[in-house]
Amino acid sequence: MTATSPQPALPVIPGASAGRALLSRAAGFMPAVVALVLGLWGAWYPSPWTDEIVTIDVARRSWPQMMELLGRVDAVHGLHYVLMWLVGQVNGGLYWYAARVPSAVAVAVAAAGLTWLGRLLGGRRPGLYAGLVLAVLPTASRYAQEARSFAFVMAVAVLATGVLVKVLSTGARGRWPVAYAVLIALLGWFNLIGLLLVAAHAVTVVLCRPGRRVVVRLLLASAAGFAAVVPLLVLAAAQRSAVGDAAPVSAGTPFGYFSWLLTPGQGTLPTALRLLLTSTALAALVLLAVHRRKAPPQALAVGVPWLTVPPLLLLAVSLGHPLFAYRYLLFCLPALALLLALATTVVPPYQQLLLALLAAVPMYASHQAIRQVDSRQWDTHAVISSLSTRDAPGDAVLFAGARCGLMATAFKEAFTNRPDVGRARTAAASGALDNLPADPALLQQRLSHTSRVWHVSCTHLSPGARQAAARTAAAQKQALIRAGFTPAYHHSARGVDITIEQRPTSTQPAAAATR
Repeated sequence: MTATSPQPALPVIPGASAGRALLSRAAGFMPAVVALVLGLWGAWYPSPWTDEIVTIDVARRSWPQMMELLGRVDAVHGLHYVLMWLVGQVNGGLYWYAARVPSAVAVAVAAAGLTWLGRLLGGRRPGLYAGLVLAVLPTASRYAQEARSFAFVMAVAVLATGVLVKVLSTGARGRWPVAYAVLIALLGWFNLIGLLLVAAHAVTVVLCRPGRRVVVRLLLASAAGFAAVVPLLVLAAAQRSAVGDAAPVSAGTPFGYFSWLLTPGQGTLPTALRLLLTSTALAALVLLAVHRRKAPPQALAVGVPWLTVPPLLLLAVSLGHPLFAYRYLLFCLPALALLLALATTVVPPYQQLLLALLAAVPMYASHQAIRQVDSRQWDTHAVISSLSTRDAPGDAVLFAGARCGLMATAFKEAFTNRPDVGRARTAAASGALDNLPADPALLQQRLSHTSRVWHVSCTHLSPGARQAAARTAAAQKQALIRAGFTPAYHHSARGVDITIEQRPTSTQPAAAATR
C-alpha cells in the first residue's frame, strides 16, 4: 500500500481578500448611486406644479417672513421649508430645478438605508436587491424630482426601521434606543402622517417577541419621539383648515394605492402596462407567500406590517375625514421594495428572470412618462414658452386660481417687467400661502392703464379651490370685458389656460386666435 501525497495548497494571492471586501463594500453603495442618478436624470424637464411652487416661494422669503407664515399656516411642512431655506442661503438663491436636488439625495439615502436594513434582516444579497429595487421603482424617481418633504419622510422611515431592527437584535443596548427616539421625532416633524409607521413597528415587535426589557425601552424611545412632536401637533391642530382636499376613499382605493407604489403614471402610462406591472408585482408577492419558509422570518415581520398597517389606519381615518392621498404613504414604498427583493431570493433563477422581463417594459415606459414636460399637474413651461414667443412691451399678467400667481416667483426672469394687475399684496408680505387679490376697483383702475393682459388660469385644483378659482376667473373676465378687452390668443395646456386679452385700437382690430 503506497501513501498518497497530499494535494498542494492553492496559492494565496496577496490582497485578494482585501479586494473582495472592497468590491463588496462598493456593491453596497450601488443602490444609492443608481437612485441618485435616476433621481437627477431629467429632473429639469417636468414643470413645477402647485406644491413645488409654494416650496420655492416660502424658501425665498426672509427668515422673519417664514416664521410668520409657519405661525399661521402650513406648520406641518415647517421643517422642510427651513431645510430648503438653508439650501437657498448656501446657493445664493433657490431655483425650481435646484430645489429638487435635495429630494434626489433623500431617495439615495433611502436606498442606502434599505440596503443596510436588508443586510441586517437577510444578508448581503437581499440587502443589495432591496436597495436596487427601491432605486429603480418609478415612484421613487418621481418623488426624487419633487421639491416637497415626501422623499425625506421615506428616508427617515427607512433609517428608523433599520434602527428598530438593531434594537431588537442587540437587546436595546447602547445608543440605538436614543437614535430611534430621534428618528421618530424627525419623522413626525417632516410629516405627521409618517408617525403611522410606529403602529407598523408595534406589530413587528409583537411578531418578533423580544424580551420585556427591549419592549420597555422601545416604548420609552417611542414616547420620547412623540413628545418631541407635541408642539407641532398642537400648532397643526389650529391650522387644520390648511389641509388640502383629498378624494373620498372607495372600494378601489387599496388597489390604486398598490398600483401607485409601483408607478405614479401621472395619467401618461397606458392602462395595459400599468396592469402588467401591478400583476407582476402581485405575482412576486404570491410566490413569496408560497415560499415564505425560505425567507428570513424577521424580514417578513418587518416588511408586511410596514406595507399594510399605515395605509389601513389612514384608510380608516379617511372614512370620516378624507386624508388618503397616496403621496402621504410614500414612506411605505421601501417595504414593497424589501418584499419584492425577498421574493427574488426565494424563487428559482428562471422565475427571477421572468419577473424582471415582465416588469422591464412598463417600468421603462413609466420612467419616460414621469420626465415629460407636462407630466405634473401644471404645465407651467407652456406659460413660459408662450410668454417668450408672444410677449410685447408693456404686457401685464392676471392670474386666476389658488396660488397660481406664485408662478411668477418660481420663474422670476420670465415675469420681469410684467406687473401682476390682479395682486394687491404678495403672499410673503401678507404672511400667507396665497397672494392677496386686488379688489375690483383697483383691478379696474390698473386695467385702464394697460393695453394687453396675459390672463392665466390654473385649472388643476382641489374641489374647494377650483370653485373659488372659477368665481375669481369669472369676476376677472367681467372686469376685462368692462375695460374693453377681447381675447386675441388662447392656449390650453395641462392644468393651465392661457389667454391674451387685448384692447382693440383703430389700427388693429381685435381678432380671436386659437391654437
